[in-house]
Amino acid sequence: MRIYHLNCATMCPVSAKLVNGTGCLISPAEMICHCLLIETKNKLILVDTGLGLQDLANPDHLGYIFRKIIRPKLSLAETAAEQVKKLGYSTNDVQHIILTHLDLDHAGGLPDFPNAEVHVSGSEYNAAMAIGSLRAKFRYHSAHWSHNPKWKTHRVEGENWFGFEAVRTIDNEETEILLIPLIGHSDGHCGIAIKLSEKWILHCGDAYFFYGEMSLNKSHCTLGLSTYQRMMETDHKARRNNRNRLRELKQYHGNSIQMFCSHDHSELLKCREENDPNIFKT
Repeated sequence: MRIYHLNCATMCPVSAKLVNGTGCLISPAEMICHCLLIETKNKLILVDTGLGLQDLANPDHLGYIFRKIIRPKLSLAETAAEQVKKLGYSTNDVQHIILTHLDLDHAGGLPDFPNAEVHVSGSEYNAAMAIGSLRAKFRYHSAHWSHNPKWKTHRVEGENWFGFEAVRTIDNEETEILLIPLIGHSDGHCGIAIKLSEKWILHCGDAYFFYGEMSLNKSHCTLGLSTYQRMMETDHKARRNNRNRLRELKQYHGNSIQMFCSHDHSELLKCREENDPNIFKT
């Protein structure tokens, strides 16, 4: 088994100072969409998809606010479909997609893998299918599942994982892959835990946005990202509690669990250096 750390959407909101904590107040910031491609003996598995080919062809359906504030680059080379092809595979080789949640920058590539079974928590699926609030209309885009994917929804149940509730997602003889409920950013937001031979990988999704939030000395986040998280959250108390629990997880089990979030570029670079410094350097 091999895991590739992909960036499937570069986003450049205004103010590197307010978003990244460095640089000029009016210079572009840098955010990414950290996805995983899991290469096993018999299948390919994607964790999140980033933006997809349809988003590039018709960026209007991403919404005016997202395009003007988040400012995605819309790069063909960064789509998961193109990166899968770069590795010598077909998009049909991706048999499973596991989603932290269904926000547009995490599920935009679903139509590029029409034959894949799509795994998501049942509560997240229900929230996305019942778009009602202004926040929901901003974050979910039905065009991303208009091809009628092969949904596989999961309830919160199953074995305990380092004190967290866990749901096994795929019966896979080569590794364990678990959905870890981390609600708060959205109604059914989950982390994805993957068992390697010597440690676990935990993709925390949008449970936090900035590496400093996991600092064991003094937790901190930039003003821009703190504000954005408050704007998008569906349960403030749950989001803060789960973020604090992740920090405790890192404190007590950091040697056996590699943790990262979806949008921090520095964490992506660190993961690539630790796993394979010669692939996808951009």
